[in-house]
Amino acid sequence: MRLYLASSFIFPRSLQLRLFAVCFVGTHLPLLAFIAWAVTTGKLDMSGAMVVTLATLVGTVIAVGGIYALLAPIHLAAKALNDAEDGQIAPVPRIGGNDLAARLLAGVNRAAEATAERMRKLSRDASIDPLTGMLNRRGLRDQLEAMDPAATVGAIALVDLDHFKLINDVLGHPAGDRVLHDFAKGITGTVRRTDLVARWGGEEFLIYFPGATEAQARMVLVRLGERLRNEPLAHVGDRPLTFSAGTTAVSRDTFEEAVRRADLALYEAKRRGRARIMSNAEIAG
Repeated sequence: MRLYLASSFIFPRSLQLRLFAVCFVGTHLPLLAFIAWAVTTGKLDMSGAMVVTLATLVGTVIAVGGIYALLAPIHLAAKALNDAEDGQIAPVPRIGGNDLAARLLAGVNRAAEATAERMRKLSRDASIDPLTGMLNRRGLRDQLEAMDPAATVGAIALVDLDHFKLINDVLGHPAGDRVLHDFAKGITGTVRRTDLVARWGGEEFLIYFPGATEAQARMVLVRLGERLRNEPLAHVGDRPLTFSAGTTAVSRDTFEEAVRRADLALYEAKRRGRARIMSNAEIAG
């Protein structure tokens, strides 16, 4: 590092030119010493001096060309790191051996692999609700975007646990978290494998039933309600925990509007006393 820093004033933006300067001085010192000796002793042979000078220059060009070629792996590594986009490093060619260049490129590739895995994990974490392990809003929307538009017709349901605030207030937040986790598990154990379930926020969940009608979605929710009555997750007072739900038909092109309609149906289910399932068709009629 000392030589590197000490020579930084020479071509500060080009390591290659700095190496050229060092090589030029190093290879020409013997020549300059020979010429000085020949002049001081009166034994200067101009033709011989020209041959030695020319050979020295050719040797310098060969040495510098070799250095440029040997620095190619370092250039590749620097370019990969400098061109990194969105925190992702492009892999570089692998070379054999265990010299400095091979270790450098291997290190860049390890960094590229670690960075790619970290980005994949961040992407997964950004799409998954950490408490329930199911999709969050972003994750569900990403899944819908990835689906064939022809396959996105179906039904959705917004499901909300009734009086959930009392669970947190009376039993504590750890108990509330357990209820949310177990309820999410109950949903995934009731719906089809092709259905998408997301924690929509707080104690609210959204279920997307591709290719299903509102009536079919309602049947699934009825089974979920029976499961909750038979295997209560918690009690509010002397009553087992229940949920309210609103359903509506949906396609990807009308997804946001369908969520709004399902939310209106859920609100109506809450208004009518909770522990019930309302469809958008019912409130529209």
